[in-house]
Amino acid sequence: MRRRGLKKYMDTRGGQAFKIQITSMVDMFVILLVFLLKSFSTSPVQITPNKDLTLPESTVAADPQDVLKLVVSKNGIFVEDKKVVDLQSGELLPEDSDKTDSQFIRKLFEELDVQAKKTRNIASVNETVEFDGKILMQADRDLPYAMLQKVLYTSMLAGYADMKLAVIGK
Repeated sequence: MRRRGLKKYMDTRGGQAFKIQITSMVDMFVILLVFLLKSFSTSPVQITPNKDLTLPESTVAADPQDVLKLVVSKNGIFVEDKKVVDLQSGELLPEDSDKTDSQFIRKLFEELDVQAKKTRNIASVNETVEFDGKILMQADRDLPYAMLQKVLYTSMLAGYADMKLAVIGK
């Protein structure tokens, strides 16, 4: 008896359109959109510190630029993720020191020179690219200043005089 009553009710009700209440779904999408916008990085440069590297802390005023990346950790010096020089507890090994100039790191100079020539060759073909001598250095906060001086000196001799230091913002 009940089935007949339900069937009769459904037949008399007619072909009404089914309406979905999407208000809560719209709220959910707005929250998701706000979350994604807040977590989206606007910087085109991604800096991922080396696993054995502790960057110094500082107030950050500008976003990093996409330039040549140089990493100086306690275990080595890396140019664009390629290990160039081995370090032992932040110090140069005796065979990597230049005999005539104690501030000069020959292997680092050679790799930076290769990178500079590569950028200059690209710049000769493409007008939008120019060699500007900029470099972004990630250096361990516990490295001795004398080691950083040697890296800065060698970089300057290779044509990279404009150096930025990557830090962690406070």
